[in-house]
Amino acid sequence: MNIERPAIPSFQPPVRTLMGPGPSDVPPRVLAALARPTVGHLDPAFVGMMDEVKALLRYAFQTRNELTFPVSGPGSLGMETCFVNLMTPGDKVIVCVNGVFGQRMAENVRRIGGTPVIVEDAWGEPVDPAKVEAAFAANPDAQLFAFVHAETSTGALSDAATLAAIARRHGALTIMDCVTSLGGVPVLLDEWGIDAAYSGSQKCLSCTPGLSPVSFSEAAVARIKARQTPCPSWFQDLGLVLGYWSGAKRTYHHTAPVNPLYGLHESLVILAEEGLENAWTRHRDNHLRLRAGLEAMGLNFVVREDARLPQLNTVWVPVGIDEAAARVRLLNEFGLEIGAGLGALAGKVWRIGLMGHSSRPANIALCLAALKTVIGR
Repeated sequence: MNIERPAIPSFQPPVRTLMGPGPSDVPPRVLAALARPTVGHLDPAFVGMMDEVKALLRYAFQTRNELTFPVSGPGSLGMETCFVNLMTPGDKVIVCVNGVFGQRMAENVRRIGGTPVIVEDAWGEPVDPAKVEAAFAANPDAQLFAFVHAETSTGALSDAATLAAIARRHGALTIMDCVTSLGGVPVLLDEWGIDAAYSGSQKCLSCTPGLSPVSFSEAAVARIKARQTPCPSWFQDLGLVLGYWSGAKRTYHHTAPVNPLYGLHESLVILAEEGLENAWTRHRDNHLRLRAGLEAMGLNFVVREDARLPQLNTVWVPVGIDEAAARVRLLNEFGLEIGAGLGALAGKVWRIGLMGHSSRPANIALCLAALKTVIGR
């Protein structure tokens, strides 16, 4: 043997307060659930828990969609699951881009062989419904429409109900990214008429990263069943995955992440115990507390108030402040993580998260005190 035995001890992570764009703080109940005994992925007890996860997700999404379950991967895999199942090469898809994650939607369309019709808005602005209407008028053959409900790169919240209604009038199915919004602000799939939605476990649900809740309407399922060509991804082919996630007799597709699903189950139980309306109110109230403190320090928000996400607060870095050095100090001196800017906003903004278990008055007090020390205000 030429490879020496490594002398590496067990990893002991530092204790942090997570107030960036994700992941959020994971509550003790979820951490405890993750440590429960592992069972087989076809064990009857585990299959029963899978059905409970689906029911809990229907509550979180506010939908009766039968096809609602967590994809075994991060939100990016949930995004790809929606596109590879609903798209075929040559499809024209109207895609709204007002930040990084709209750009990723467009890239998915290109890689699958479709044509993205880009509806572009400035970073920090919500999607403009008038531009979407114009895009459909100019592209009446578009069969799919995609947008980001809560743009994580900026903190902008778009009007999902209005956007989905436009797509519906033009006979198109709607794909919605609600990775950052689910559990933090209203997400009402059935009421809004959303046909495919994907989220993430690590934001307002406050589970560990690595799972992506998805939901598909009956119209989306009909489109998938009518495909004339196979889904280009074996792993994400919903026709195969559903044999594992539904039915009286489950068939093996892949080995599910058993313990992470325990954690997601617990996080959804916590959300149901609190109640969606109470969770939305908590996020809003804590945003107002944080906003008051940030504005008292002279920090300005990127997003206008009527389109601002309460769980993701993006502020301009003050002139003369080294934004990266400030974040390093926050981490090293206070154990506090906040996020940097992405794409067009890189080096210009801080993204401060109040997601899920991180949305607590004690975290806000720590954040404001630490920022005041670091920037000298």
